[in-house]
Amino acid sequence: MAAYEAVVKVRFGDVDAAGIAYFPSIYNMIHRVFEDMWEFHVGIPYAELIVGQQLGFPLVNSNVDFKRPLRFGDEPRVVVTCEKLGRSSLVLRYRFFLGEELALDARMTTACIDMPRLKSCAFPDNYRESLLALKADGS
Repeated sequence: MAAYEAVVKVRFGDVDAAGIAYFPSIYNMIHRVFEDMWEFHVGIPYAELIVGQQLGFPLVNSNVDFKRPLRFGDEPRVVVTCEKLGRSSLVLRYRFFLGEELALDARMTTACIDMPRLKSCAFPDNYRESLLALKADGS
């Protein structure tokens, strides 16, 4: 398995009055990791996909288990693996770790769409190998 890993920082604007990251901020962190994965793992800047190739990746399903709060100043390590790559859908798992402790476990399903038509389309073949390399079971 060649998981993609990143470190995110919980910023002051990410936390609520209780001092913990609130869920919209968590979704933003996950999306930033998603964007970075395209550039640093797949090899194409996310902006090129959206603007240049007119491909979009809307979120169609999400499942997030909050195990431990993330607080201002925390820098969790995020481990991304691919659970499924279909013709036009991708399920990625994002695990946020503080040290060895799992703080958050999320599964996000995105669709690949042709932006001008807003219709699903197949993931381009030239990106499939990199995405499949993230499969946790190696298949």
